[in-house]
Amino acid sequence: MVKSYLKYEHSKTFGLVSSSTSNVVWSADGHVSSKSSGSGRAVVAANEDVLCWDIRKGELLSRWSDNNCKSQVTAIAQSKSDPDIYAVGYEDGSIRIWDSKISTIIVSFNGHRSAITILTFDKSGVKLASGSKDTNVIIWDLVAEVGLFKLRGHKDQITGVQFIQPEAPQDITEKEETALGTYGETDNEGFLLTTGKDALIKLWDVASQHCIETHVAQTNGECWALGVSPDDTGCITAGNDGELKIWSIDTHALLTLSKQVNGDTGESRYLHGRGVLHRQGKEKAIGVSFHPRHDYFAVHGSEKAIEIWRIRSEEEVKKSLSRKRKRRREKLGSAAEKMDIDNANSDIDDKADDLSTAEITDFFIPHVIMRIGGKVRSFDWIHNKGSKVIQVLAAMVNNQLEVYSIPTKEKSKKSKSDELPDYTRTLSVELPGHRADIRSLALSSDDRMLASASNGGLKIWNVRTRSCLRTFECGYALCVAFLPGDKIVVVGTKAGELELFDVASAAQLDTVKAHEGAIWTLQVHPDGRSLASGSADKTAKFWNFEIIQEEIPGAKRTTPRLKLAHTRTLKVSDDILSLRFSPDARLLAVALLDNTVKVFFIDSLKLFLNLYGHKLPVLNMDISFDSKLIVTCSADKNVRLWGLDFGDCHKAFFAHQDSILQVAFVPHNQDGNGHHFFSSSKDRMIKYWDGDKFEQIQRLDGHHGEIWALAVSRTGNFLVSASHDKSIRVWEQTDEQIFLEEEKEKELEELYESTLTTSLEPEHGKDEDENEVGTAGKQTIETLMAGEKIVEALEIGMTDLQAMKEWEAAKTLQPNTAHPSRHPLFMALGGISAEVHVLTVLQRVKAAALQDALLVLPFATIPMLFTFLNIFAMKSMNTPLTCRILFFMLKTHHRQIVASKTMKLMLDGIRGNLRQALKRQKDEMGYNLAALRVIGAQVNEKGVKDYIDEDTWEQEDTASQKKRGFVQVS
Repeated sequence: MVKSYLKYEHSKTFGLVSSSTSNVVWSADGHVSSKSSGSGRAVVAANEDVLCWDIRKGELLSRWSDNNCKSQVTAIAQSKSDPDIYAVGYEDGSIRIWDSKISTIIVSFNGHRSAITILTFDKSGVKLASGSKDTNVIIWDLVAEVGLFKLRGHKDQITGVQFIQPEAPQDITEKEETALGTYGETDNEGFLLTTGKDALIKLWDVASQHCIETHVAQTNGECWALGVSPDDTGCITAGNDGELKIWSIDTHALLTLSKQVNGDTGESRYLHGRGVLHRQGKEKAIGVSFHPRHDYFAVHGSEKAIEIWRIRSEEEVKKSLSRKRKRRREKLGSAAEKMDIDNANSDIDDKADDLSTAEITDFFIPHVIMRIGGKVRSFDWIHNKGSKVIQVLAAMVNNQLEVYSIPTKEKSKKSKSDELPDYTRTLSVELPGHRADIRSLALSSDDRMLASASNGGLKIWNVRTRSCLRTFECGYALCVAFLPGDKIVVVGTKAGELELFDVASAAQLDTVKAHEGAIWTLQVHPDGRSLASGSADKTAKFWNFEIIQEEIPGAKRTTPRLKLAHTRTLKVSDDILSLRFSPDARLLAVALLDNTVKVFFIDSLKLFLNLYGHKLPVLNMDISFDSKLIVTCSADKNVRLWGLDFGDCHKAFFAHQDSILQVAFVPHNQDGNGHHFFSSSKDRMIKYWDGDKFEQIQRLDGHHGEIWALAVSRTGNFLVSASHDKSIRVWEQTDEQIFLEEEKEKELEELYESTLTTSLEPEHGKDEDENEVGTAGKQTIETLMAGEKIVEALEIGMTDLQAMKEWEAAKTLQPNTAHPSRHPLFMALGGISAEVHVLTVLQRVKAAALQDALLVLPFATIPMLFTFLNIFAMKSMNTPLTCRILFFMLKTHHRQIVASKTMKLMLDGIRGNLRQALKRQKDEMGYNLAALRVIGAQVNEKGVKDYIDEDTWEQEDTASQKKRGFVQVS
């Protein structure tokens, strides 16, 4: 009989505040109930999920996760028109549009070949532009749910994308108004500004889909960031060595260009370099952003600081220029009379040409440098209404979020003494995660609490609710364990100290200087009365738990206190990396830096076995519940199983693609799984093995960094893993059975599918690269499956149509002819016609994947498809979809269709039927519109305003508060 195993599945993730893979987005509180908290929400990436934090309370409001997605989030953008809509870009090049209110995906796009680097919405929220590491920019239509086009031009990854949508100024004169026409009413496609790592800044015309201007943005290497001012009149590009380049954008000229019919750019230039600023940090810049309302912008690199710059008003610039002139005059005052005359002349020139003489450093001045609690990954402005201070939300590389407040420069202040404003850290989200990588995990005896230890911090978690119960400060922790009773946690540190913490009172009980070197490992004895610690100082020490009565200062009473009493020391020939007691308390296994494992008797500490075989040091090991097997894992990527009777190696597996950091047996033998074990590695995988059959049962992938620590529950129902990606993941045993053969087949299928999609991508020919514009599409497994379903539906449908046609012909000759036998699928679906089935299949394909699915169809199926399109047109079945498929297929296969004589007749038929269908729809819409106008006129005649016109609604909304309040009262 084939043996089955129970499957482990990822159930929950915690310990992560924000990943350093993506930017952070601040959002105002969406719900009225949460407005009291006041500070808004932070939307951040957490590996493959997106988290939404309440900044003031430090609570997790929602988690957006897609079970089908394993890739990390690399970019987040919020829609400007609908604040609940977010675009999220992933490492595999996919984009998902999320509705934050219900935490669900509205639409997903696939078009990029590699990670998304930047996303941005246009002002209307209808278009989305995405930049990627594959050097392309794609513009997506969110209403039609399709990719419009791909813009090629950059030679390296895209670092900045921004829509420039010039609007006609409000205070234009009548003359200009007639020249520009009623611009507000026309639909302006706008322009797109992009920067790349290739140090270029490009301006694209979205309407004509081509690049109208290119400049070299940075003089010394790559361009890393782009920030555009809120009114689109200027932008800043940031590069290496703290260089910031200021550009002005001629929006008036862009507006006139968008009005032109032929769109001839001529020799005109729209981007003008205005000068270079140098910030204090000399690292490469990561982000530049203008404040949406105040005249400030902020820039940061990967250092622990954000620099805030202020943009001066014209009056301030004039004042500073006059001060400079005054100083210059004072300097030259002591010179000769002749010099004075020259100076007077130059003064006259200065006054005549005031602002044009100002340098760029007169307009942009450093406001404050904020030193923050970690290296910055990204930041966003917090714009609360009516606040006097400007606030910044910063996401750090070390898994925390912080909010800083900076006072604005008051115009009344004139004293130079307090020029540097003081910033304050007002809020932070840091408790739900460690600052550094978790190096060790330990579960309590009842599996309810989890202890995680890192460099500088120990946290106690409730496993079921994922909440952090206690946080302690500790040294550089390397190992951790719960003592019997689960009230006390012991931590071994790199400095050679054993630290004791009381979970209940949240206090540190004791620090014992136990070893000269780092304590790499510690384990509690199976009888629960002592523990052993192994260190880099080549000794293993045994400690008894003793309760001593300690006097309370200033009182005669005493209080009981736990103390570690050193009893024995075992000296070995090399550093100890791991030690393990056998569950029967007979043997102690010690792994040394010299690649060997030595097994001692616990009572006499005499050597029993030497286990040779690993080529690199053994990093971890575990002994099975019956003390019969020991499993060792090493930096040589191998796992070895040994018998503890004679020290014979049962099996050596090449288990992982990198160093294996931890192994752990299932601690009991309830379901005969006592010899099953888990291994975790730097290759980001956890693997589940059968130690009797020497077979891999299952592969658990989900982590995005090396897995440092692993802990299996006492019941064996779940295991917990901690990784370099800062997350703690819980994997639970399910009731689903898995079979080894099926798992192997599944792995092979995954491998095949991953190579299949890459092989289907079109080759980059020279002619393709020369084109500035391409189609936004990418073959995925989803589109291939959809294409296959369409072909299958067409083939079944054609045979059915043929059979029905023959039956109709036979029926005219002989009315009693029997009904033909149809395909069982049509009968199962309630005897539907072939065209209804084909249309249903086409409608089920998502709009975003339809074009790629149609590309899968071979040309031989086109006549079949066109036959059905003709029937759709004749019967007016989903005319928009029919038109979309028809036009796309004509565009794609134009040459073959033109060359085919049989297709000509078919296309004539489709044209006639489609025109009739469209005319019917047009007449219907025209009739309805006319009827609505008549009803509108009747409503106006009666003089009662029952419905609200959008134009007047806008005006009422901007009216003063008092007036509006009065109207409400009346």
